[in-house]
Amino acid sequence: MPQTTTTARPARMNRLGLIGAGGMAATVLEAIAARLPAPLALLTILVRPGGEAKAAALAAAHAVAEQAVIRSDIAAFLADAPDVVAECAGHAAVRAHGAAVLAAGCDLVVISVGALADDDLHRRLDAAAAASGAQLVLPPGAVGGIDVLAAARLSGLEEVTYIGRKPPAAWRGTPAEALVDLGALAGPAVFFDGTAREAARDYPQNANVAAAVALAAGGFDTTRVRLVADPGITRNVHEVSVRSACADFTIRLEGRPSPANPKTSLTAGYSVARALLQRAATTVI
Repeated sequence: MPQTTTTARPARMNRLGLIGAGGMAATVLEAIAARLPAPLALLTILVRPGGEAKAAALAAAHAVAEQAVIRSDIAAFLADAPDVVAECAGHAAVRAHGAAVLAAGCDLVVISVGALADDDLHRRLDAAAAASGAQLVLPPGAVGGIDVLAAARLSGLEEVTYIGRKPPAAWRGTPAEALVDLGALAGPAVFFDGTAREAARDYPQNANVAAAVALAAGGFDTTRVRLVADPGITRNVHEVSVRSACADFTIRLEGRPSPANPKTSLTAGYSVARALLQRAATTVI
């Protein structure tokens, strides 16, 4: 009988790159440290100059790899040859480093998906990924139902609406402050009603969910968004309503805000962790 040989599956995540060292990065590392079957060979963290000490403390607190290095230069970061890079640093980081990461052949997990409302940036990232064979991975972040929305898109979508409700404090530092008196609201106030592209542009720290919904639905300009400041809630509430040729559905999630940043749902960090852990899993769901 002919002999058969078994070839080991190449490691999908043995060298992890992380962009950012804030609260979301801490959530990601804590989650994967508890669930990895074995330590990674290398963790490399990219931060802005001056952030090295904070990143080193983060790496030391969550021992996910046999070795951890901190970089403040993208060339040195990519020279560490990460298998996958997770972005946890905001839209500016996607614009500054996304194409270079993908061009180097590293898969890139982007949580700040609102940056892709910029069509030119999205095209550049896609082109870099296509040229190198890398993959741009967009986790759902703070919202659920992205899988069924993407499936329903294949049947034909009729209407997709996202409503984001957050406590007034979560909207401070955004254009909402000029539209409503956040400190004096007696009830819910809709201060934005427009397209997902407009929401991602005007509320980049709050509208990543709207962008994820729009990307799954296939249209920043056809996905409707309403943003609400609601003094009657303490959590971030995300609602997605869809009408399609195969199913009509509404999904509502109440996410706990990140302790490090009330504008960000804690779920977003766990969504990045899930995308990374799937690379090491034998069964993926």
